[in-house]
Order: sequence, then C-alpha cells, then structure tokens
Amino acid sequence: MPENLNYIDWGIIALYFVLSLIVGLWSSKKAGESSTEFFLSGRGMPWWLLGFSMVATTFSIDTPNLIADIVRQNGVAGNWVWWAFLLTGMLTVFIYSKLWRRSQVMTDIEFYELRYSGKGAAFLRGFRAIYLGVFFNVTIMASVTLAAIKVGGIMLGLSPIQVILIAGGITVIYSSLGGLMGVLLTDFVQFIIAMIGAVIAAYISLGHVKVGGLQKLLSNDAIKGKLSFLPDFNNWEAALMVFIIPIAIQWWSVWYPGAEPGGGGYIAQRMLAAKDEKHAMGATLFFNFAHYALRPWPWIIVALCSILVFPTLTDIQKAFPHVDPSIIGHDMAYPAMLTYLPNGILGIVIASLIAAYMSTMSTSLNWGASYIVNDFYKRFLKPEASEKELVRIGRYSILVMMILASSFALFLESALHGFNVLLQIGAGTGLLFILRWFWYRINPASEITAMIVSFVIAIIFLFVKTFNTYQQLLIGVFITTIAWIIVTLITKPSDMNTLVKFYKLVTPGRTGWNKVIAYAKENGIAISSEEQRSVLPLGIIGMLIGCIAVYSFLFAIGYWVYMQIVPALLLTISTAIFSILLFVVWNKINQTK
Repeated sequence: MPENLNYIDWGIIALYFVLSLIVGLWSSKKAGESSTEFFLSGRGMPWWLLGFSMVATTFSIDTPNLIADIVRQNGVAGNWVWWAFLLTGMLTVFIYSKLWRRSQVMTDIEFYELRYSGKGAAFLRGFRAIYLGVFFNVTIMASVTLAAIKVGGIMLGLSPIQVILIAGGITVIYSSLGGLMGVLLTDFVQFIIAMIGAVIAAYISLGHVKVGGLQKLLSNDAIKGKLSFLPDFNNWEAALMVFIIPIAIQWWSVWYPGAEPGGGGYIAQRMLAAKDEKHAMGATLFFNFAHYALRPWPWIIVALCSILVFPTLTDIQKAFPHVDPSIIGHDMAYPAMLTYLPNGILGIVIASLIAAYMSTMSTSLNWGASYIVNDFYKRFLKPEASEKELVRIGRYSILVMMILASSFALFLESALHGFNVLLQIGAGTGLLFILRWFWYRINPASEITAMIVSFVIAIIFLFVKTFNTYQQLLIGVFITTIAWIIVTLITKPSDMNTLVKFYKLVTPGRTGWNKVIAYAKENGIAISSEEQRSVLPLGIIGMLIGCIAVYSFLFAIGYWVYMQIVPALLLTISTAIFSILLFVVWNKINQTK
C-alpha cells in the first residue's frame, strides 16, 4: 500500500467500484432486450440525464492532465485550443441537434445511407464503422488509458497492467452489462463525484506551503505571466498557435471527438437517445455551459499551483523516482499535486479521477460497439441477426476494444500528444460535416476524399518534422478542404429520389436544396412552405448569443477567482443578459415547427 493512502482511502475507492457494478447489473435486463435499448435506451431519455452524460464523458481522467500541460507551457490563454470548439458546440445546439433527432437513425454512421445513395454510401457506412468505431475510438481510449496509468503510477503505486486490469476490467463489466442506460446512470453520479474531487483538489493545492493561498499564488512572479485570458500578441507565433488559428479556423475545419462540426459521435448518440428534438437541444445546451464554463477553473488552479511546487520536469521525476522516466511530462503535474491531499479526501479525489476515466471509457466502448453492431455486423455480415444476438456481439466488441486500447496506450507520450494527433487526423474534414446537411451536391466521393487525404497528411507529418504543430494543421486543413471541394464539383450528387427522401425527413430548409425541391415538385412530391423554411438564420443567431453567454460565464468565474471585482461583475451581468436573450431565441426556434 502506498504510504500516502490508508484503509479509508482504499475503502472509498472500493465502494465506488462496487456501486458502478451494481448499476451495470441493475440495467442489464432492460439493456439486453434489444439493440435499441442497449445503444439508445429506447429513445426516451430526458435532456438533463443526457447532458450530464455528455459532460461526464468529456471529463476524462486525461482532461485535467491536458489542462495542466497547456497551462504550464502556454498559460491560461493556451486553453483556447479547446475553448474555440464552443462555436461548433453552439452550432450543434441550435441547428444540428434537431436535424439529428429527426433523422431517426441509430448511429451517426447510419446517416450515410440515409443521405447518400449507391455503393459509395454503403462503403462509407461499413468503412467508417470500423475506422471510427475501432481504430479512431481505440486511439481516444488509449490516450485516456495512458492518463489512468500515469495517475495510478503516481498516486496508487500501481503498474500499468494493474491499472488496466482493475479500472479497465470493471468498466468493461458494467458497460457490457448495462448498455447505454448503465452508462448514463453511472455518468450522472461520476460527474458529480468528479466535480467535487476537482474542487477539493484545487482548494487543497492552494494551501500547499509553496503556494501559500490564492492571493500569494496570483501575485507570484512565476505565475503572473500565465494568468491572461488572451495570449501575448507581441509573441505572434504563440498567439497564432493558441488563439488565432483555433478561433478562426480550427473550430469549423477539424473533426474532434465531442466537438464534431455538425455534431456526431457520442454527442449524436445522446441526441438520438433523447425523447424529442427539444430534449436533444436541451442536453447539448447544458453540455456546452458545463463543459466550457463550469468545469475548467478547478483544473486551472491546480495547474498554476503545480508551477510553484514542481517548476520543472526534473522536480516531478525526483519526487516520484519509481515512475518510468519515459512517461514523465508536464501532464503529470496534476496527479503529482494530488499526492498532497490528506487521507479520506485523497480517497474521494482518486475515486473522482477513476470516475472520470470510467465515464469516458464506458461511453467510448458503447459508442464504438454501436458502430460495429449496427453499421457493420447487422448491415453487411448478418442482416437477419436477432436482437439478442446483436446485443451479444455488442458486448464482445466492448471487450475487444478495451484490450486494443489498453495495448496501444503504452506507445503514447502524453495527453497533449494524443490531442494533437487526433486534431491532425481530422484536419480539413469539419466543413464537409457542416455543409452536407445544407448542400445537396456533397456525395460519398466528397467524404471518401476528405477522409483519405486528411489521414495520409497526418501520417506524413508523423515522420516529417519540418513543420510545427500549427503549420501542420493549416496545411492539412487547406489541402484536405480543397481536395474534397474539387471532387464534389466534378462528381455527380447522390440519386435525386434519395435526396428528396432525406430532405422530407429532416427538413433542413431550402438553402442549398433548391434543385432537389424543384425535382420533387416536377415529380408530384409536395414540399410545403413550412418544410422549406430555413433553420439557419435563427440557429446562427442562437449560436452567437450562446457563445457570448458561455464565454462571459467562463471569464466571469475567472475574474472572481482572480479577485478582480469590476470585470467579474460586468461579465456576470453580461452572462445574465445573454442567457435571457438565449432563451428568447430558444423559445422562438421551438415554436417553429
């Protein structure tokens, strides 16, 4: 037993594991009834449970590590590399959540054969099911598992194999038993535990003898240069990398799990599981407020404190000589700070990190299995499979993906490294995912081109080190976007009858669909003026107001933390005003059928 843990701490951790298993067992009977129950909880979930699940999933064990890495190297302003994704998040709230819920598909991969026609659509569905559900998903889970290994090594004295067998094994059990319902229920509890743990960790870190409280932290010369919400524009290269590119290009051009332009992945899965369109919107709105504004500050405070306690990587290595030097990085500063927590509190915080790990892994496992079962096994291998068989294949898939992710985790360097790799793989594909709902010409060839070109460029940059990270991203976005747009213009759109059927189902509005509407009328298919009403004008207004409200909330909290009363009050008032305006637009959108 590590010296800093006692039997109370281990008891709290063990209790959490037992509760997770109980939830999985309780949910297993209902989840086993059908694939719809296993992967979508019968499409009857309320907004608040789905919203909590979304935010719990993105509250991964590697997220505090990532924030620590960013803050230690680039200051608080460095967080714009992910804060910028709020723009696509709000676009999903006010435009794409309703469209996804109307589509009535089981997975966002099934969308391909709804939107496109022919062998290209079938190929996309089958290939993307394996590419995203297995390879891409395994990469995400490997990054999360790497963080768990680092936390387990520093705080629990566990080997990588022990971390994987204990935390990973329990996650596999309750995920495979309870399906999405088990995931949603555990996510709800896990988010609450994780937030409590993060706040406690921040409070205790401020009391460290080398920190001396919040006021001394903020006035320390080593910290002052890290506090700004915006980068130093005198350092143009740094400002370009952490702010200008993310806010101007990255948010709409890059596909990243949890922040997909146009919605997708496990966010789409939650929207598809909602009771109706309004609940789908409510879930994603709650998620964006909680994810971008409510959660970051406890992590940021711990990261700032770590600069004083562990100024260099050498200091971390000296403090934890038993940890493999090859995995020592700035991201390890977060779990290193947690070792100073007192007994009892330490157990709660470790349980909160385990909760963060399990919530992300369980969602990724269920989400990936839904692709394998619905979009590959059932679609191509055994269409006549019974519902019981589909659930069984889903459970086998969960086990296999966990084994693959755990193995791959041993080859990654850090949370930030994994984040950058995933950004590069998705570079240039984002605009396509936004426009395919609003431009009828986009076809399977467009998607295949974007997927292949972005992946090839990412692979090249793994070996060619001539360019830095932001240059690689810009090159990837430019080449990939140009490539798929050219292919779209020189190839034929999907079959008109397929496009009419898609339009009638999701009613995205006439923007970009005039030829399809004209074709429908020529063939006696009525499309009412209400069905032609564009969702874009009100949706874009809602997106902009929502972004202002969330950013105001985020920085209001920041200024309260910094004890700067005037800007804190002004931004708090701004939050209130734009939140009121937000719900005015919300009501207007939901009054429009």
